[in-house]
Amino acid sequence: MKHSVIILLMISIMFPMHSRAQFVEKSTDVLCLVPTATAVVLTLVKKDEKGLKQFALSTLSSVALSYGLEAAVRKERPDGQGMHSMPSTHTTIAFSGASFLQRRYGWKWGAPAYALATYVAWGRVHSKRHDVWDVLVGTAIGVGGTYVFTRPFMKGADVSISPSVIDDAKCVSVAISF
Repeated sequence: MKHSVIILLMISIMFPMHSRAQFVEKSTDVLCLVPTATAVVLTLVKKDEKGLKQFALSTLSSVALSYGLEAAVRKERPDGQGMHSMPSTHTTIAFSGASFLQRRYGWKWGAPAYALATYVAWGRVHSKRHDVWDVLVGTAIGVGGTYVFTRPFMKGADVSISPSVIDDAKCVSVAISF
């Protein structure tokens, strides 16, 4: 994923200025889905059924909130083409996937996904589809949904919780093995 971002940036430098904004806008339409698709494929490869459910819940709730806010706020886009600028749903989708990868599987997966999601946010502002506040709110929705519904992946972890009484003292013991 890191190499595709570098190649994408190199290609964008070769375009004339007027077509570069168009290229950036079109690339964000596609690239916002890469962290999301990566999250789905990774949960399937790892056979992480619980993670897939958490991902679906966090992403669907984030996207629903984003679309709901767009319909309620009805803010005009900076380029004047439509009344659905706030928040950026592209950014919500990209950061939902990126934050899931980081939260569930760590920074090894999260760092390149966050880099790509940041490009998407920058691209939406650069192409005048959104302003900075639109992408910041979209980012907060995407990351927030993930942190509400997603827990880190602990393959092979075993948790045992049991109540016990020792010399009239009541306690709960928790043991985690991994």
